[in-house]
Amino acid sequence: MNDLEYDIINELYFVTAFRDLAGTLDLPDTELSANLEDLVQKKYIKCFYPDPDTEIEYNAEEFFQNCRSYYFLATKEGLLAHNSR
Repeated sequence: MNDLEYDIINELYFVTAFRDLAGTLDLPDTELSANLEDLVQKKYIKCFYPDPDTEIEYNAEEFFQNCRSYYFLATKEGLLAHNSR
């Protein structure tokens, strides 16, 4: 887990909107989107849409198009990787 992944997961102990992550981490949307997708693929985080209570499956074709509307939460695997660093 690199430093940026660590920082992202650190913000995802609770469900958090993309725009809030972008503001807190002060990252460009494209960089944040790419890192979020990597974390989803590693199963370290999961996505929610259209509200913070509705989990959705990862879809590579739609992720970059829609991720700015998503909410994110660290998974158990992600928290274990984060806390064992």
